[in-house]
Amino acid sequence: MSSLSRPVAAIWIPSHVDPIEPHLMVCLDHARRCRYDLLGIVTTAPWDEVRQMMIDGTVDVVVVAEREHLPPDRTPRIEVATRGARPSPASSRRGPVPPRRRPRQG
Repeated sequence: MSSLSRPVAAIWIPSHVDPIEPHLMVCLDHARRCRYDLLGIVTTAPWDEVRQMMIDGTVDVVVVAEREHLPPDRTPRIEVATRGARPSPASSRRGPVPPRRRPRQG
């Protein structure tokens, strides 16, 4: 993503969520407020496929309506290790952070 382009986002709503409409509206509103370019809405793919979209650089951001929609063992993830410190409860509730995009080999 260049500094002039807007981040590309995908909205992910897990397939078990029903009805999806209230969650979808929250996510669409968030994407609009953040000025993301919306790639699409994913409602049937498992988390692993959405994660791969981030790893591949297809999307910069995945928007979810509720923290509980994220799998607890999600990746990619970032952890900060400090000697003797334990993770705070707030830090363990954060969503996924997509990896940096790698320059494409031409």
